[in-house]
Amino acid sequence: MQPRYRVIKAAILDAIEDGEMKPGSQVPSENQLAQQHGVSRMTARRALSEMVDEGILMRSQGIGTFVSDSRPMSSMLEIKSIRDEIEQRGHRYTNEILVLETAPASNAIAQRLAIDVGKPVFHSIIVHCENNLPVQYEDRWVNPMWVEDYLDKDFKAQTANFYLNQVAPLSQADHSVEAVVVEKDIAQALLIKPKEPCLKITRRTFSRGALASGANNSDRSLITKSTLNSNAVVSHAVLYHPGSRYRLGGHLEF
Repeated sequence: MQPRYRVIKAAILDAIEDGEMKPGSQVPSENQLAQQHGVSRMTARRALSEMVDEGILMRSQGIGTFVSDSRPMSSMLEIKSIRDEIEQRGHRYTNEILVLETAPASNAIAQRLAIDVGKPVFHSIIVHCENNLPVQYEDRWVNPMWVEDYLDKDFKAQTANFYLNQVAPLSQADHSVEAVVVEKDIAQALLIKPKEPCLKITRRTFSRGALASGANNSDRSLITKSTLNSNAVVSHAVLYHPGSRYRLGGHLEF
């Protein structure tokens, strides 16, 4: 049996998906939800608070709680697995793996990964879907020195981001966001029109002392104490989101 606060969340989601509540519609108050579902006000408050944190609802101080913009929202302040984001909204996650290969590092990729030009690196392209609709095109390059078994992993079972954070825990990240019109092949993979704008997120991730056990034998001799105490570049990813289906945001307190 589901916890009562999840039942409330599911009821509100159903009302939104059925069109009974649209973006801007006011949601019943904590007291009203508590009476409707026969629960405590605290339980109703938890349901609303979680949906606000997930970007589904928004609060206006002194006025009430409203259905937010219908596009899913990703936090700008933390890095989450796209699978976790989708499943936390109560939706179904699937993906399509387009590329999983070893390729020589171009000048640009070598610079981003802080390696020599032409050195073999791992490359993956994965399209992530929410309820079977593409919401992210992930083009990722990984330094094999830290993750030698990257190409052997089942990214249907776990996302690349989740796996990398397990073997090389995130310590820093470079992060930029811009609006772009994508190439034809990316538009086709995202099932959007060629000129439809997208959000492009460029992200380079670092790990302090990425696990030495992740390095292959030929590179173990290169790992020194200073290397393990520094921030190593683990991956460089470019993520494309259809602007009509996705947005970025977060809650700040001062």
